[in-house]
Amino acid sequence: MSEPVYLTTLAIFFGTIFMIFLIRSQTIIKKAQLQAENEASYRAIAERAVAAQEETAAALADLKVRIIAIEKVLKDVE
Repeated sequence: MSEPVYLTTLAIFFGTIFMIFLIRSQTIIKKAQLQAENEASYRAIAERAVAAQEETAAALADLKVRIIAIEKVLKDVE
């Protein structure tokens, strides 16, 4: 086998290995970035859910106070 053909074959072989390594590493990096974005969006959704739950709890507490006041008025009327 002549030297240029041998060197070309080696270059193609090692170039292919390098490209596979590069593509796999880029894929791993992209997956990690997407996972971080998903975790951030889930965290934001959880924060909104907690805020809504606190608001609902406050509204229920207010309704409880009002119902107690109405019951007291009804008992006084009897």
